[in-house]
Amino acid sequence: MISVVIPVKDGGAGLVRCLEAIAGQRVDEEIEVVVVDSGSRDGSVEAARALGASVHEIDAAEFGHGRTRNLGASLARGQTLVFTSQDAYAADAGWLAALAAPLGRSEHVAGVYGRQLPHADATPPERYFLDFLYGPHERVQSWSGPGEPTFEQTLFSNVNAAVPRGIWSELPFADDLIMSEDQEWSRRALLSGKTLVYAPRAAVFHSHAYTVASAFRRFFDSGVSAERSYASGGAAPGSALRSAAARYAKGELEWLWSTGQRRWIPYTAAYELAKFTGLQLGRRHRRLPTSLKRRLSALPAYWDEPVQPD
Repeated sequence: MISVVIPVKDGGAGLVRCLEAIAGQRVDEEIEVVVVDSGSRDGSVEAARALGASVHEIDAAEFGHGRTRNLGASLARGQTLVFTSQDAYAADAGWLAALAAPLGRSEHVAGVYGRQLPHADATPPERYFLDFLYGPHERVQSWSGPGEPTFEQTLFSNVNAAVPRGIWSELPFADDLIMSEDQEWSRRALLSGKTLVYAPRAAVFHSHAYTVASAFRRFFDSGVSAERSYASGGAAPGSALRSAAARYAKGELEWLWSTGQRRWIPYTAAYELAKFTGLQLGRRHRRLPTSLKRRLSALPAYWDEPVQPD
């Protein structure tokens, strides 16, 4: 059995589209859908149940990216755990089979993640971002030291991912991170000697319509988690991130120019600066007062928890 785990909060039409695409998958195994709903008020619970999902309801205050996915996995019955998001939907009927297939190649494969394609209304910066991270070529990520895995090696997204139940039982998601729980997980998987597979044929449509302000908040939260995920190990990863950010910005501007999207350059410059500033502030969050962190974060309630250090 394949169990698809989906955290949900007011999923609306996107959730229905996600569930309908799952129902249309061509696989030999039985498919189970487990929805963990954290306080929807838009009829998502009823819609999910009507479409055959098993729904577990929690209070909104109980939600956490890693915590909620762990709960869904614990409630699931399948030996293959697939994680996706309410606003992602399969690009074709072969998505699930393509995502699960690499798990059978080797016992060393800890997880598989697939391609994310932009929605039709995605902005050019979002399109470039998704193609940069989730391009058309398959890859296998591993680590053998010395030092820490790089952010390229830890790239992994549970928007579109499959993990064997045995691996998840051994390596559940961290339940105390504000976000990037998938890349914190992938780092631990690599350090344990496992490999990760990127399977571009397993594609979903998934993109965000961030504003400059919401992109800043998103990347602030990403920076908060970076020290335990894609930027572990001190100064060297931070320097590598800054260098990569410069290369990324240069490539994006060249792409906008060469593809005739030059009117987007001023907006993109502001957008990428907001992302970079948010990331750098997030990485230095321990120097900031909690009141300010709540204002800068996309998840201000996270900072209300007494376990968080100032």
